[in-house]
Amino acid sequence: MADKQNTAHGPDQTDAHALVDEYNPSDFTRRQTLDMFAAGGLMAALAPLIGAMNSPAFASADDEIVRSGYIPITDATAILVAHGMGYFEDEGLQAERPTLIRGWSPLVEGFVAGRFNLVHLLKPIPVWMRYNNDIPVKVMAWAHTNGSGLVVGGHTDIEDFSQLGGRQVAVPFWYSMHNIVLQYALRQSGVVPVIKSQDEPLAANECNLQILPPPEMPAALAGRKIDAYIVAEPFNAMGELRAGARMLRFTGDIWKNHPCCVICMHEQVTSEKQEWTQKVVNAVVRAQVYASQNKSEVARLMSRDGEGYLPMPAAVVERAMTLYEDEDSYTESGAIKHASAWGNGRIDFQPWPYPSATRLIVEEMNKTLVGGDVTFLEDLDPQFVSDDLVNYDYVRNALEKYPDWKNDPSVNPADPFNREEVLAL
Repeated sequence: MADKQNTAHGPDQTDAHALVDEYNPSDFTRRQTLDMFAAGGLMAALAPLIGAMNSPAFASADDEIVRSGYIPITDATAILVAHGMGYFEDEGLQAERPTLIRGWSPLVEGFVAGRFNLVHLLKPIPVWMRYNNDIPVKVMAWAHTNGSGLVVGGHTDIEDFSQLGGRQVAVPFWYSMHNIVLQYALRQSGVVPVIKSQDEPLAANECNLQILPPPEMPAALAGRKIDAYIVAEPFNAMGELRAGARMLRFTGDIWKNHPCCVICMHEQVTSEKQEWTQKVVNAVVRAQVYASQNKSEVARLMSRDGEGYLPMPAAVVERAMTLYEDEDSYTESGAIKHASAWGNGRIDFQPWPYPSATRLIVEEMNKTLVGGDVTFLEDLDPQFVSDDLVNYDYVRNALEKYPDWKNDPSVNPADPFNREEVLAL
């Protein structure tokens, strides 16, 4: 643990080893790190499985049990609440308890192998899967909006993005909203993102990026192995409470109501089993509407003090879902600059997959430094991806069944299916 710690966000400090033991159980292995995934090493393992996804047997299997996989972050809320509140059963579906997976790589492996027919993935991952690797994945809805932030170590004096030059910063995956938003902010601040080994020297204006699984981030920050990390909740809240972290900026305060994770299904299943697919999407959308109106209750349900979907205590999860504008220090520190104008929450739930956001993601992916081969992005047309990657029919039907989503302040009731994207540092 660093000698100098910021305790403004809570006195409950612990050492780096305890953080790893508590939140990074032994079955999480570094084989599952996302460097391998982003660099394309996963494809060798997936190659025998991809063809199976296109087979009639895969698409027409009689088994219609909802089998979902998730990473232990608040991005999974819609799937977890749909199960925990019995919404799948209300639709007449049989649903297994969602399976907690501790890395994006094994989650994708399970999805491609047919172990899961419902998952949440970082929005750029399906772009990479479908257009770089020909994996027939479909985005069915957004899983949530906002819900991420960049925290800095209490041992640092970092006050804005311009001071990230010469620093080590962790991201959860190269193809992530976190990497996209971070690099947008760095460019706007005159800082150059680079990917180097940690022992290589950095220029004063270079910010070195590395991949770390979310459960390892608070411990790495507490141990001064990194200076900052950007990730989904509740690992920012956990960093604040357990690792002396300070919130530098919420990502939803840079890209207004941005998507992060999305709900994904197998394309052939959505074509072959339309009634079943509609019921699944109905349950997920209903869960998002409920979560948007009952964040504290949902936080406890998901926590280890409730149904135990997430291995964090209720206090951490509730902070991650509710503590935002009511915390004056966030405004005073500059972690929030647009609260009054934008009306965001720390995390929000709005299922409609706005085409404008998909187009912007593809555009920004072409500007974002990543590890691995990115040639697939060169001729990728944003409008084509918006039309081809996302299935809008099922989610639109579900939103008609649950019209309360229009009460979300981010939705324009006069034109609820369109919006203008806003990025502002």
